Amino acid sequence: MTTVDPAPAPPMRLRELVFGAACAAAVRAAARLGVADALGDTPMTVEDLAAAVKTQPRTLRRLLRALSCQGVFTEQPDGTFAHTEMSRLLREDDPHSLRYIALWCTEPWTWDVWPKLDEAVRSGRNVFEDVYEREFFTYLNEDAPESAHVFNRAMTTSSKQSARDVADLLDLGDVSSVADIGGGQGHVLASLLEKHPTLKGALLDLPGVVENADPRLRDGGALSSRVRVVAGDCREDIPVQADVYIIKNILEWDDDSTRRALANVRKAARPGARVVVIENLVDDTPSMRFTTAMDLLLLLNVGGAKHTRQSMVDRLTDAGLVIGEIRPVNAYLHAFECTVPA
Repeated sequence: MTTVDPAPAPPMRLRELVFGAACAAAVRAAARLGVADALGDTPMTVEDLAAAVKTQPRTLRRLLRALSCQGVFTEQPDGTFAHTEMSRLLREDDPHSLRYIALWCTEPWTWDVWPKLDEAVRSGRNVFEDVYEREFFTYLNEDAPESAHVFNRAMTTSSKQSARDVADLLDLGDVSSVADIGGGQGHVLASLLEKHPTLKGALLDLPGVVENADPRLRDGGALSSRVRVVAGDCREDIPVQADVYIIKNILEWDDDSTRRALANVRKAARPGARVVVIENLVDDTPSMRFTTAMDLLLLLNVGGAKHTRQSMVDRLTDAGLVIGEIRPVNAYLHAFECTVPA
């Protein structure tokens, strides 16, 4: 049975940290093998699990032992393995599944760029283009279709899971229209429209994104009569007017792109319109271990950055927006409520 020291001394903790790649690789292996999907509500022997996922029992036991030390699966006194709350999140059918997010954060390209973090810190720019000689999203879409698929599934999962939290947070009782800028497939917008039956909405994102919008928003969908789907780039123009503009998890580019996007919102919005910016923060949040890691990955692949509370305030203020309340959406997102001055 696996036992773990709950509070290792600093020398051992540092040893654990430098083997962090082994932990990430183990999670990825379990996700790709489908171990969590094969394991049901009843504990299973390694031999039965190995047969189900077509692996060698001895090496699967080693993988499960390593994961159990991290709270992903648990080893029973009789040597069988069972689910934990975390391991269930690797199941594809779990309503809170993180399977594709786990795969996305451990895609093959990540193992090529992490060792060059010192170069990125030294230069202040991404190293992805040095390694692959291509811009990140060009590489994904043209050279790595499987990775692009994982990215799309991960972003869809993340958006769906946070959409309800955003809908619960925002008070839209006194508005008639909302625009989701850079809103991906429109899961946040769909949740808002379902909650507010008289609300009308607009979804703006790149052509290749909105063509795969949530079926509820497309022609013939349950919400389509109240939606305008707009193909475009918010860094170039925002041809949409609304009472409320939502900008979620897109202000992570270089500073110039962020300035352009906010300037276009400011240009499009009527005086008094609300602008709600929703972002992960790398300070003043209970999820700092997660958000600071994402921040470093953004530096490596696109040269972007997650924001501190103050850096977000500075950019919104520079765009001419008046900042009101700042409040958490959930454990890893914060909402900045702003208005457009007269």
